[in-house]
Amino acid sequence: MNLGLSPSFANGAAPLSAGPRDKVRTLDELAEITSRLKRSGKTVVHAHGTFDLLHVGHVRHLEAARKLGDVLVVTVTADRFVNKGPGRPVFTEGLRAEMLATLAYVDWVAVNQAPDAVNVLKTVRPNIYVKGQDYVNPEGDVTGKIMFEREAVEAGGGRIHFTDEATFSSTELINRHFNVYEPHVRDHLNLLRAGGGLTDMLELLERVRDYRVVLVGDAIIDEYQYVLPMGKPPKENIIATRYQDKEVFAGGVFAAANHVASYCKEVEIVTCLGEADSYEDVVRKSLRPNVRLHALKRPGAPTTLKRRFVDPSYMRKLFEVYLMDDAPLTAGLQRDIDDLIGQVASKADVVVVTDFGHGLLAESSVRALGAAASFMAVNTQSNSANMGFNLITKYPKADFVCIDAPEARLAVSDRISSVGDIAHRIVDQIDCPSIIITHGKHGCLTHERGQTVHSIPAVARRVIDTVGAGDAFLAVTAPLVAAGGALDRIGFIGNVVGALKVEIVGHRSSIDKPSLIKGITSLLR
Repeated sequence: MNLGLSPSFANGAAPLSAGPRDKVRTLDELAEITSRLKRSGKTVVHAHGTFDLLHVGHVRHLEAARKLGDVLVVTVTADRFVNKGPGRPVFTEGLRAEMLATLAYVDWVAVNQAPDAVNVLKTVRPNIYVKGQDYVNPEGDVTGKIMFEREAVEAGGGRIHFTDEATFSSTELINRHFNVYEPHVRDHLNLLRAGGGLTDMLELLERVRDYRVVLVGDAIIDEYQYVLPMGKPPKENIIATRYQDKEVFAGGVFAAANHVASYCKEVEIVTCLGEADSYEDVVRKSLRPNVRLHALKRPGAPTTLKRRFVDPSYMRKLFEVYLMDDAPLTAGLQRDIDDLIGQVASKADVVVVTDFGHGLLAESSVRALGAAASFMAVNTQSNSANMGFNLITKYPKADFVCIDAPEARLAVSDRISSVGDIAHRIVDQIDCPSIIITHGKHGCLTHERGQTVHSIPAVARRVIDTVGAGDAFLAVTAPLVAAGGALDRIGFIGNVVGALKVEIVGHRSSIDKPSLIKGITSLLR
């Protein structure tokens, strides 16, 4: 491999003549470079981070790091692993690496395609791994990654060092001095900052950590078939595509359960899988360790599969096929489902109903839920299979309702009135004290009976895939409502959850607690 090294490198010295772009290498190249340097007796220092906005705090941190050894290598987190909240990073990984490479005391730079530095530390094996003062206390790191990074560097014979330079926050500088958000969003963020919103929200998230949550809802498998459109065949009125790849996700109630599992101690699922093509192995492998599955089997039917054909170039969905049997369950199986609901839901702090209208929940199930649940949160989804027939009004009573604006309009047969007026009507019509209506790019509206409607602006800046965003919103916010949190605060938390979810393809990952805390914190610093 030709690394383009200067002659001085052969003697163990880092090349001084390399231009900034020459300093940016792959991780494998970086490993070979540092290995040769260490063999020649040089001390290799490694720093890692996002470096989204290079500022004086970074400069002083890296300058101090360089003084600890002979060579300073810096790795930056790849765009897809940056966990700084919606719309971050502001600068791409290539630009961030290039900015770092312009610093005279930075010798080599690489982009790390992983969520933390553990793989780099195992590959590069630096003598010293450098972090800032804000990582001295491991409890301050909500991700818990610093502990694993310390173990990795020490396993390679190195040590961790914390610089004692003045710290600044890229996030705070971006929020305060860059027009990242529209004026109405900035105004709302400023109100939350001034009113102690960050402290309130973090305290509320901690309040539900010992909750037991039961989710009742339809089992859905989401399959993405990635295809490249080629054009129209000369003799057919269709679009031909070339198959590339596919992904299979446990969606529906399973995805919702995985979201809430990061916030609450115990999570249980009540659902029904198909006996034919059950996908039970996919489901069980996907569930978080603290999620327990109660699944009855439906004879002669498949587990509902939603197969989407997707152009991977821009994640555009071209076509969708449902493989399902949404006929009512047999009387015996319905009784078994209702009995199971009564047994499991009665022991929960919160029951979350994800009603996709695919045949699981009959009128008897609604009665069983109402009798068993001490606190019930409900979403009834309108989709291609049930448009206009799966309305929130099928539930005569709930403690919290979370639906989107089209679903709310269908529920009251009104496409003209404001969403706020519709929220008032739904709360009275189904005897529900709290409702949140999600409204896409407009954010959400929150309403508690007898109080005003609050409009909470959206914070999403990059939308890749909207599948499952509403389910994530419901799953995370339901326990917070049960805990007595202020609904306008909870609406903001839900918007951050939704903003993080729409940056994820399908159900590749869930919105865990560290990601949400970092997202909220990044917005309110």
